[in-house]
Amino acid sequence: MTAIVSPSRIAEVMGLRRKVRSLSELSAAVQSGLPKSALRCSVARVFPEGRERTDMLYRVIPEATYKRRRDQLRADESERTERLARVIATAEYVWDDDDDARHFLTSPHALLEGQRPIDVALTELGARSVEEILWKLYYGIAA
Repeated sequence: MTAIVSPSRIAEVMGLRRKVRSLSELSAAVQSGLPKSALRCSVARVFPEGRERTDMLYRVIPEATYKRRRDQLRADESERTERLARVIATAEYVWDDDDDARHFLTSPHALLEGQRPIDVALTELGARSVEEILWKLYYGIAA
């Protein structure tokens, strides 16, 4: 089961100012390096404040590396940021409620061996697992 949310919705989660209408435009933005604010905006969708917000940000990009970046992330850091934003955008789309999406992402899930979806989504394979669960929920397939 493969379904994706729109590239513009992913860009919205990251707070990108420029219009992103296609996967190729999103890919180009990622490869050229997203602004640091893209990671901050993405993490803030799940953790509006507090220590968990900072902890998650530094799990995506280590603290010293993040602090060294002036305005722009490198391509590999941008890819991790986009992956997280894609999972968040998918959860918000499926649940159609930001609070419900946040609850899903931050609550342990049996199909993820009791791990939180937001933590599992830090790897590409983990993100795919979370997205698969979300789309099964969306289409009413036992998840």
